[in-house]
Amino acid sequence: MLAGKSFQDKHFGANSAPDHGSEKSMSKQAMVVLSTAPDEAVGSQIAAALVERRLAACVNIVGGVRSLYWWEGKVRDDAEVLLICKTDDSHVQGLTAAIEELHPYDCPEVVALPVTGGSAAYLSWIEESLR
Repeated sequence: MLAGKSFQDKHFGANSAPDHGSEKSMSKQAMVVLSTAPDEAVGSQIAAALVERRLAACVNIVGGVRSLYWWEGKVRDDAEVLLICKTDDSHVQGLTAAIEELHPYDCPEVVALPVTGGSAAYLSWIEESLR
């Protein structure tokens, strides 16, 4: 290991991420959930439902995404929008179920990634927004 500050400390500040293993900390693990939708209208409907149900604190809708993937034995090449959902670990299951309920695809993308650092104020805002 190299001497000096860790990547976490250097880029996010020492102890900026919540301590999820401590009994003292009641913070939940912030998560980013990625999904795609066929167009902006569908993406907006899903995003609005997720935020209104307090399953996501925020959903970014990113246009201009091109997805290449296998479906029904063929390689597909489709324009889509990307949904970037900010939530926490206690809401991922409900958020996943809501996307599956609302989505027109037979098998919508739902990929949850843990947030390992970032602005303490923003991470607190996510937690507060989901209450």
